[in-house]
Amino acid sequence: MKATLVMLSVLLFGGCSIKDVQPWEKETLAKDTMKNAAGNTLMTKFENHIYFSKEGSKGGGGVAGGGCGCN
Repeated sequence: MKATLVMLSVLLFGGCSIKDVQPWEKETLAKDTMKNAAGNTLMTKFENHIYFSKEGSKGGGGVAGGGCGCN
């Protein structure tokens, strides 16, 4: 019983390892879907769709210039 438990532990923990990411593998991790929500254009489009559907307007997401800057 003890030998079976030791062998099972060796098999289970022997399969766990940390593998370095090679330079040619980083392309997969750099896709837009792997980035956070701030840089993800799909997520931004989805959030804008929800916002504009509730708000009843569209646009105005750019930075406006001019004026005195007071609120």
